[in-house]
Amino acid sequence: MSKIKFGTDGWRAVISEDFTFDNVKIVAQSIALYVKSRKNKIKNKKQKIYGKKLSVVVGYDTRFLSEKYAELVSCVLAANGIKVVLSDRPSPTPSVSYSIVHGNFIGGIMVTASHNPAMYNGIKYKDYFGGSVGKEATDYMESRLYKAKVKFIDKNEAVKKGLLEYKDILTPHLKAVKKFVRMDILRKAGLRILVDSMNGTGAFYIEDLLRGSNNDVSTINGNRDTYFSGRSPEPNDVHLKPTSEYVKMGNYDICVVTDGDADRLGVVLPDGKILSGHKVMTLLLLHLLEDRRQKGGVVQTICGTGLIDKIAEKYNLKTFETPVGFKYIGKIYNENDVLVGGEETGGVAFKGWLPERDGILSALLIIEMMAQRKKGLGSILNEIDIAYGSYVYKRLDIRCHADKKKKALKVLSSEPFDRVLGKKVVNVKSYDGYKFLLEDGSWVMIRPSGTEPKLRIYSEAHSDKDALRLIDFGKKFIEGV
Repeated sequence: MSKIKFGTDGWRAVISEDFTFDNVKIVAQSIALYVKSRKNKIKNKKQKIYGKKLSVVVGYDTRFLSEKYAELVSCVLAANGIKVVLSDRPSPTPSVSYSIVHGNFIGGIMVTASHNPAMYNGIKYKDYFGGSVGKEATDYMESRLYKAKVKFIDKNEAVKKGLLEYKDILTPHLKAVKKFVRMDILRKAGLRILVDSMNGTGAFYIEDLLRGSNNDVSTINGNRDTYFSGRSPEPNDVHLKPTSEYVKMGNYDICVVTDGDADRLGVVLPDGKILSGHKVMTLLLLHLLEDRRQKGGVVQTICGTGLIDKIAEKYNLKTFETPVGFKYIGKIYNENDVLVGGEETGGVAFKGWLPERDGILSALLIIEMMAQRKKGLGSILNEIDIAYGSYVYKRLDIRCHADKKKKALKVLSSEPFDRVLGKKVVNVKSYDGYKFLLEDGSWVMIRPSGTEPKLRIYSEAHSDKDALRLIDFGKKFIEGV
């Protein structure tokens, strides 16, 4: 039996180890069975998929062989009688989501391992509403693995039969982004902007969208590199150190960074400081609230920040908390009036857009905030600290064997901490890992990764020193297990 296992957001595995041509076709067959199972529900108005065609859009990122994997997936779906539109180039994940909603597809597939290291690839399935499917759907797909013979058709034959079409799904998405933001404000911003696309699907698109404005925009790592310049395409302080140094030398007003499939955003300040995903989400929330005068609830995962809770309290916004995974955020988004939904890694969804992350749109909205307020991000962040207090977030990932992960979680379940670094634990959340909230408002959390053999340690405190001390506390616990 293969090691195919669906995680937090689809299936990810190491290329040539478990992510093989054969396994990709097996997963594609199980997805085809899921898609066909929806056929009898297409006319069910309560399911909100009335009128959806039995057709699927497929996209792929810039990883090694992603275009080939996407082609194999498409040929399996076509052999199962499902019409497929395959992207004619590497495209951001939100391009697939946008295509589903506005192209009337019943679902979509993205071949990507997102922010994972270059050795990984993966497959995400997006449902009729453009967001990630829930556990019920992925359980169905897993249960169908190896249960049916894999059907396959040659790509040329699929095209001839009208079951496969190559199409530009990127341009419609970017045109819609341009309409969503306030280009009149962006054009007059007069900012010096650096874009780091991390060799992913963000490419040179932000620079292209701002071409003709009075901004000075340049892009680094916009070319395809299947090794991602030797780093994981994850826009955080671990992988953005070279970018930080580049920013400090270049006199930029802001650097915006998109991850491997361009659905997440990182931000680097002029002094080289790398913002946490929490701060990125906070800026976006305040921009929509205070500058665009919009209203709605806020969704965070269990490792969300207390800063957003304080802002929500001030503006009397309804708050929601979910396990880690955008499929949970998307569900809340679809069922409630949500202004912003996001996670600590810089992925944010917006009211009036899609129940999914969009790194390119997020980047332009941050720039729009600076232009509208006529202030640098440093000044805006200082004002936030004065109004709400200082919140510092840290995260450390520790690679460890599955047995060690299991043992650590078992210890936390049977003997949870009652004090951490001398501070009383006032609440424990254990529905996705273990989060210990302390009497001074700080917290530390230990949680297994859903996509890699790692335990993640998260912390938030009111100073950099205290946040790091909490991380060290978690590290020592794991090492001692």
